[in-house]
Amino acid sequence: MIDNLLMILALSLFCFFFWQQRRQSEIAKSAVSRRCKELDLQMLSVSFGTHRIKDANGRFGWHTIYEFEFSALGDDYYQGKLVMKGFYVLNFHIPPYRM
Repeated sequence: MIDNLLMILALSLFCFFFWQQRRQSEIAKSAVSRRCKELDLQMLSVSFGTHRIKDANGRFGWHTIYEFEFSALGDDYYQGKLVMKGFYVLNFHIPPYRM
């Protein structure tokens, strides 16, 4: 009886975390698309990077890094990063690109 309850709880937690990750991915994709539109860039792709416990300054806090590709002139591509904490965008890392 307890084993079944633990399995149901584990499955429920897995589904909850999967749903939250999908929601965060959709928010990341729309944020990258919006930033590319602001900078007059063409967004090529967005993909999940990694989860991190520490940020670049060494502070603790769960955050997710998404990697994206964009093009400035149509015949080139660059790779940028988006850092999110929960459902909020912390910052973008966009390398220099040709104009």
